[in-house]
Amino acid sequence: MKRKKLKVLIVDDQPGVRFLLDILVRECGHATYLAENGLEAIEKARSICPDLVFMDVRMPLTGGLEALGRIKKTNPQTQVIIMTAYGSEQTVSDALKKGAWRYIDKPFDVNDIKELLIKFVNEYNGKGPEAVGFQ
Repeated sequence: MKRKKLKVLIVDDQPGVRFLLDILVRECGHATYLAENGLEAIEKARSICPDLVFMDVRMPLTGGLEALGRIKKTNPQTQVIIMTAYGSEQTVSDALKKGAWRYIDKPFDVNDIKELLIKFVNEYNGKGPEAVGFQ
């Protein structure tokens, strides 16, 4: 079965988080694009039309929730996973209202990211774990 190569935008102001997610997603055979803040994410989302975005909440220039809303307006098909180390029920509620697909607390486990990629492919592409590079 040929798997679809996803376009995944990774948005976080912490280089270590971007680096880890970049490696994980690329190891699964998908294309990655990186942004350091919400403003850069909005611009990149317009040009690349990503399938999936991993988005931090607290970032300089434009925060993740504002960027989420703006990305969903221009790219409604793009799904966004919100990540934060400062989660609250209000943050989760706001993210879901603005169209987030999922929410994950930081620090996260590598296996949690793999599970999210599998869920994404299952929900949006109707394929199993092999579609995201896991045997």
